[in-house]
Amino acid sequence: MTGTTRSSDGLDDRRKRLLFRCWHRGTREMDLILGRFADAEIGNLSDDELSQLETLLEVNDPDLYAAITGDKVLPADVTGALFARIKAFPITDGNL
Repeated sequence: MTGTTRSSDGLDDRRKRLLFRCWHRGTREMDLILGRFADAEIGNLSDDELSQLETLLEVNDPDLYAAITGDKVLPADVTGALFARIKAFPITDGNL
């Protein structure tokens, strides 16, 4: 898998930009975690959830990966319901 499996057709500019950013993080692990989540959920996220995702994308990859794997705690203003959904999202479909 080299990137998104979701077309950006039908998405507004904000969602298109976020989908791209989720798949182009800088580390492959974060591309897969955030990219697969975005592929599945970007079209259904509320404006508040999109804002939460934008905030998460500002966290550098090593810190965000450590928080997702449970090795680090991020500040409360960064984490929330969307972060919990990302942590719980299955990142593999068995084809990795």
